[in-house]
Amino acid sequence: MTTEQAVEAPEAAGHEEPPVLETRGLGRQFGSVTALEDVNVALNAGEVTCVVGDNGAGKSVFIKMLCGLIRPSEGEILLDGTVTEFASPRQARAQGIVAVYQDLALAPMMSLWRNFFMGAEPVKGWGIFQRFDVEYAKEAMQTELDKLGVSLGDPDRAAHTLSGGERQGLAIGRALFYGARVLILDEPTSALGVRQSGAVLRLIRRAAQRGTAVVLVTPKPQHAFWVGDRFLVFQRGRLVEDRRSETLTLESLSYLMAGGGEVDELETAIATA
Repeated sequence: MTTEQAVEAPEAAGHEEPPVLETRGLGRQFGSVTALEDVNVALNAGEVTCVVGDNGAGKSVFIKMLCGLIRPSEGEILLDGTVTEFASPRQARAQGIVAVYQDLALAPMMSLWRNFFMGAEPVKGWGIFQRFDVEYAKEAMQTELDKLGVSLGDPDRAAHTLSGGERQGLAIGRALFYGARVLILDEPTSALGVRQSGAVLRLIRRAAQRGTAVVLVTPKPQHAFWVGDRFLVFQRGRLVEDRRSETLTLESLSYLMAGGGEVDELETAIATA
């Protein structure tokens, strides 16, 4: 982690307040298959928690339970220290738990400001004279994006003209505008180049600086290492590591993400074959 990033990162001091979101003994079975087992995690405001692991390790099931897409088979979720249940993503969003997936849920032919307020359009006037408050929508969107340092140009441009990084900026800004307390990002840099990935990673740090608990799912150890405060490593449906950034190097994180001890076993098996 560079000096600049270390300055941006929040201090790792103990948290007097309860975690924004916490899981205790969280698990999920699909028939006879155990997809996730006994996961205990605390997500704190102002931190970037990176969720890493191989395909099929349980990362997707974990974040889908956090945002109400999947109901846990066992364990519990606590919001601000109180046990809660999310019956749907809509219910989770109402409590400030927002997930941004790779498809971003943008309407490509609609303008930026319409995408920003999709499903929650501001109106003015009364009764049958109500209409979309276009002026407010444009100003509010621009104000929020300015806070994040995101510049998208003409608010009337269609969403399909945005680059991948710009689309992520719009989606993240939209989530924060609607009060995201926990922002879950599912591989936001997976299809981006170096420059666009850097822009998205800066947005992630800025979101954390605003007091949001950010959950970043990524297969890229460099991206996780650059922005992460904590790292949750999943293997075969279990949380095998919960480490803070100061206890890791990029090399050790890459090793854990690749499988850790399983890599050693594989190397030994190949060498003795």
